[in-house]
Amino acid sequence: MTKISVQQLLIYPVKGLSSHKCDRVYLKVGHGIPGDRAFALMYKQNATDTSLTTVSWMNKQNFAMQNDWPGLAALNCFYDPDTGTFTVKRKAVELLVADTKTIKGRDQISAFFTGYLAGIYPSQAARHPNRAPLQLVGEFDKTRYPDREAVHISLVSQATINHLSQLAGQPIDVRRFRPNIVVEGVPAWGEFDWVGKEIQLGTARIVVTARINRCLNIDVHPETGERDMRLLSLLQEQFRHTQTGVLAQVISSGSVAIGEELMIMPDVKL
Repeated sequence: MTKISVQQLLIYPVKGLSSHKCDRVYLKVGHGIPGDRAFALMYKQNATDTSLTTVSWMNKQNFAMQNDWPGLAALNCFYDPDTGTFTVKRKAVELLVADTKTIKGRDQISAFFTGYLAGIYPSQAARHPNRAPLQLVGEFDKTRYPDREAVHISLVSQATINHLSQLAGQPIDVRRFRPNIVVEGVPAWGEFDWVGKEIQLGTARIVVTARINRCLNIDVHPETGERDMRLLSLLQEQFRHTQTGVLAQVISSGSVAIGEELMIMPDVKL
């Protein structure tokens, strides 16, 4: 039997912005991966109190995202969890350095992205094409703003991405799909068979809950911000669906590292 192992671990400190590669992540029951989608850029018009630095989970339409603003992908963003410093670069040019632990720094981040949206174009289906002012919300390791209300993590097989690359006739960067965990040793689309199953992942245990329905964000190049591929249409044309990867919830806290084995637990017979 082929060994299934963890190939990549990714978190996204700010919802809709750059990924960070990790050697190891902690998975927490009732939370997911601490630090993943910990911050978000909320449209101020949806805020009941603009003095708040954190808000409860809200639907993704309340936040700036690459699906609506593909140009966000052109920014290389980095968050330092030790200092709370958030840095933004574009083409190696430093555009912003701000402290997320101070009101001044958070205001700088909010103003920067409000101004950035004013200089780029939204997608045709953008929910806030009027470029409403943005407000940074969230706290690293404490808040999470995933797309779905049920706290989750996401997994995808590298073989699935390789198969799509063959169909597209060019390499596809897995970052287009914004997964937390990329696994190897699984046949293309084999992760779909995990729905409903429990999986041992390092010292943590997860249960796979659903396939992931994709949006136009997968058409966006993760570095240039350009819509340079018709992947959503390709999925529909080839498979009559727009799904890749799966969602899972953490049912036993623990950690997982690159290279560690993923074990699918046997079904319990009643």
